[in-house]
Amino acid sequence: MTTKGLRHHWTLEPEVAYINHGSFGACPRAVLDAQTRHRARLEREPVTFFNRDGVQLLAQARRALGAFVGADADDLAFVPNVTTGLNSVLQSIELREGDEVMLTDHEYNASRNIVEFVARRAGARVVTVEIPFPIDSPERVLELLIECVTPRTRLVLVDHVTSSTGLILPLKRIIGELHARDVEVVVDGAHAPGMLDVDLDDLGADYYGANCHKWMCAPKGAGFIHVPRDRQGEVHPAVISHGANSGLEGPALFRAEFEWTGTRDVTPWLAVEDAIEVMNSMLPGGWPEIRRRNHELALWARAHVAEKLSVPLPCPDEMVGSLATLILPESKRFPAIDPGAHFALHPLGEALFERYKVEIPIQCCPGTNQTMVRISAALYNERSDYERLAEALVELL
Repeated sequence: MTTKGLRHHWTLEPEVAYINHGSFGACPRAVLDAQTRHRARLEREPVTFFNRDGVQLLAQARRALGAFVGADADDLAFVPNVTTGLNSVLQSIELREGDEVMLTDHEYNASRNIVEFVARRAGARVVTVEIPFPIDSPERVLELLIECVTPRTRLVLVDHVTSSTGLILPLKRIIGELHARDVEVVVDGAHAPGMLDVDLDDLGADYYGANCHKWMCAPKGAGFIHVPRDRQGEVHPAVISHGANSGLEGPALFRAEFEWTGTRDVTPWLAVEDAIEVMNSMLPGGWPEIRRRNHELALWARAHVAEKLSVPLPCPDEMVGSLATLILPESKRFPAIDPGAHFALHPLGEALFERYKVEIPIQCCPGTNQTMVRISAALYNERSDYERLAEALVELL
């Protein structure tokens, strides 16, 4: 089935090959329109909106989200983004001096900084597990993580889908093996909902944070955390507000603490339900067809670019969702940049945008100073986007 012409559902610049959905997502026009209607309702009578209707409106949106990610709505709380959610979770866990907190060298920089902060404050030790890239199987990730577990390992922060390399990790098996060793698991699920068929209750993580503005295509400012009922009393938001002494108990207290941290625009959260419905309507097969289509396009795109550049595929197909990363050939014109320069725009990425109108991230490979290109495959993308990318890279490199 062709999906040509779906780009008109987005407001993206028409002349740009936008192959970077993974960084900030892109919200369809119809979802933005829905958010505008929510915001208009808020501004018509703000007190009624916040004090009388807000709880019910958020509950409806949370129920839609719960059905989408396989979770009881009472175990979810909205947050602005996964970074805020992980801050809240990790700062709520009482680490002790000598504890070990584990993560991989593919972890997102913001998430790593949270771990470093809480560990330093408690006198705990951060253990970084090096995951090779290229990699030949998901089992290798599991093996390397388990090899690093010690009697001092208190918790592990692990990605569902790695941000830098786009690898789908064998999360359920990782959680099972770590729980068998009495290790808590915090999941950075930033890229998973909308890209993968997520079932949080089946996964069984101790804590899970994710974004809705990426692959679910909700407005920016929509994320969530999932905390099982028996752990909710231990987790508090990074911003303490009215909910702390609300007199509520259980899930009601959990939600009150997280969803009222002061006056804010909650319309991104309310528009999550709209995003689920709007995206589901774009293809006859709904979300399953969207996930399948984007996955197949990502596989085609990486194969096409890899062939044009004569570079190998760095991971098996089963570890690819809607993101695919390739290691680029060495280039004297565009040498590798400092891996720690997280806010620096890579000169190659800037050349791709300025000369060819290709928007795509160029990054450093974890553990090396090699240069990578990360391809996104979203519903508005077509093969022509990646053909333009390949031609541009051949000319530039």
